[in-house]
Amino acid sequence: MNRTIISTADAPAAIGTYSQAVRVGDTVYISGQIPLDPATKELVSGSMEAQIRRVFDNLKAIATAAGGSLDNAVRVTIYLTDLSHFALVNTVMAEYFREPYPARAALGVASLPRGAAVEADCILAL
Repeated sequence: MNRTIISTADAPAAIGTYSQAVRVGDTVYISGQIPLDPATKELVSGSMEAQIRRVFDNLKAIATAAGGSLDNAVRVTIYLTDLSHFALVNTVMAEYFREPYPARAALGVASLPRGAAVEADCILAL
């Protein structure tokens, strides 16, 4: 299997034993992104909207580093510690993704790394 590791300073470095993204053929698997600011390495403070935007900004930066964009997303998974933020995720997501929208799942979870409230990963088809 020929795979390429994707990495960019415009998104947070991996905080564990994983890569920001892996490309196999024309498919890019982007690891889950929490609202970490790549410059400070800290969680974004403030509103839930700011946190969601940071997550999508991180995904966007990695998609760009892979030679694509979020327009190439075919699958997105959203993880929320509070599903009451689901409508806000939809509102913000509509600013980052265009129709036809990718397939998506949204999951309520008990906790996320570093105490984050939101995480998302995605798969691109280039």
